[in-house]
Amino acid sequence: MFLFDLPRLREENIDFEKYMQSPDFWNDAEQAQKISQKLKSNTDTIKEYEDMHSDVEDFELYLELVKDDSNINSTDDSSISELNREMKRIDLAIENLKLRTLLNGEYDKNNAILSIHAGAGGTEAQDWAEMLLRMYTRWAESHDCKVSILDILKDTEAGIKSADLLIKGENVYGYLKSEKGVHRLVRISPFDSNNRRHTSFASVDVMPEITDEDDIEISESEIKVDTYRSGGAGGQHVNTTDSAVRITHIPTGVVASCQSERSQHKNKATALKMLKAKLVEIKETEHKEKIEDIQGKYNQIAWGSQIRSYVFHPYSLVKDHRTNTEIGNTQSVMDGNIDKFINEYLKSIN
Repeated sequence: MFLFDLPRLREENIDFEKYMQSPDFWNDAEQAQKISQKLKSNTDTIKEYEDMHSDVEDFELYLELVKDDSNINSTDDSSISELNREMKRIDLAIENLKLRTLLNGEYDKNNAILSIHAGAGGTEAQDWAEMLLRMYTRWAESHDCKVSILDILKDTEAGIKSADLLIKGENVYGYLKSEKGVHRLVRISPFDSNNRRHTSFASVDVMPEITDEDDIEISESEIKVDTYRSGGAGGQHVNTTDSAVRITHIPTGVVASCQSERSQHKNKATALKMLKAKLVEIKETEHKEKIEDIQGKYNQIAWGSQIRSYVFHPYSLVKDHRTNTEIGNTQSVMDGNIDKFINEYLKSIN
């Protein structure tokens, strides 16, 4: 469905507003919130398009005034500079709008569940996995997204062995699906007393959060539920109760776990959502029955299978091997500025 089908969006908003006026609208709080969010999203999209259309018309008018100036040869530099700045701003805004039209996948509008796993490299890889966790958290915060750590396995020495995040926001899965794959780091190791250069790997998996609208059925007989004591953040209460939940999908062997809540019931509900997301990923990307078939496309979390390399030494460069997109400012990338990689990937697959 086309993102800027304005007549459709306006008709939807009329229906939403009528529904919101009904006295029993808030009886179903979850459904009411979804409708409110959809209304806001539609309204923002309409305004964004109309503002852009107005900006283009204003720019064209200003351009004509400058061109019609009888003293065109003596037009001051400030007018030309202002025209150039405005043209660049409009070009960037139009480019961002175009990119949003590429988010046309079935689940692109959904929230995302992002999983990070340390690969070859021991402590180095675990530290690298934690650096990626920070990078994606920073990206989410800069895009006004909400981040929740669903499950995390820290190492006693340094870094993390794995982490599962739920990132909530508009079109989050559509954007972050580009990050799925193996990420490679080259740097002088802070854990090596001889200051030698090390190469580390971590894998990133991205799945859509499954909503009620696109829910899939899983029978209780198909799952095994285990509870255990949480080991992550949350205070003493978390660590003294078996509130963490691990769910195994027996037919496929897919496992999902959650320990972010103090309530075992809430952790089970979240773990079940994660499990469904993983099963949907299998169905959508490979149509396979075993999780190993999905993981197989990573080959192994090691040399030769990376989608992106982050080189801190002997030079500074981050390169995406799928699109050949490069950024020389590694610190900026690690602070979450990865939109250039995401955008180029989206353009390359459409």
